[in-house]
Amino acid sequence: MNELIDLQHPLTEPAHHDEILFIQIHQIYELWFKQLLHEVDAVVLCLRNDRVLPVHKILKRVTTIQDVLGAQLAVLETMTPQDFSVFRERLNPASGFQSFQFRELEYLSGAKDRRYLPFHKENPNAMERLEARLEAPTLWDEFCALLHRRGYDVASTTPEPDSEESERLMTALATIYMQNEEHYELYLVCESLVDYDERFQLWRFGHVKMVERTIGILRGTGGSSGAGYLRTTLSKRFFPELWDVRARLGGIYSQ
Repeated sequence: MNELIDLQHPLTEPAHHDEILFIQIHQIYELWFKQLLHEVDAVVLCLRNDRVLPVHKILKRVTTIQDVLGAQLAVLETMTPQDFSVFRERLNPASGFQSFQFRELEYLSGAKDRRYLPFHKENPNAMERLEARLEAPTLWDEFCALLHRRGYDVASTTPEPDSEESERLMTALATIYMQNEEHYELYLVCESLVDYDERFQLWRFGHVKMVERTIGILRGTGGSSGAGYLRTTLSKRFFPELWDVRARLGGIYSQ
């Protein structure tokens, strides 16, 4: 316990009042990212072992944690731009890009992008973990594999967009939704994954607004365009098929 509470070391002298808040919030984020990885890895294992119902329970915990992450942004917004400017330059070249746990979570959830690896080239442990995530099946891969084992006419991994395999997957998802009482366990998993994906998108939006409120259009301390870069991430979706199937269902029921 003593070690944990002694990890906050302000760089300003004398320490600015708000710097300790900034440090602690980001350290707390890393602890929550660790927990989220633990939980989503458990979801993957459940899917792999055909244990469907626990997935819904675990993802409920995940989305509750995500709500906490969103609430922490409100705490950061109590820090005024003037106060942040006092110690902001001391943070260089620190950046959110350095959070390999956040990137692991993205990779595990399906948003794999090797372009982020160079930010971790000085951290062998991070590189090893990220490379392993890039090679491993994603959460959606495991769900597709489960559907394949359950007898649905789908590929055992995530299909390419606009392919014949993708069309078969959309048909399977539409069946699960239209006959949700018959496929209730799978329906619950689908909706829990949507909750997870939606909260991630809401957190991204909240993060953008917090940055805009704090530093406006200034560049990020790690060299990114700051809020400009963050806005480009708002369209990321882990499970686009679960969003796209809604239009198909709407078309069916409107006929």
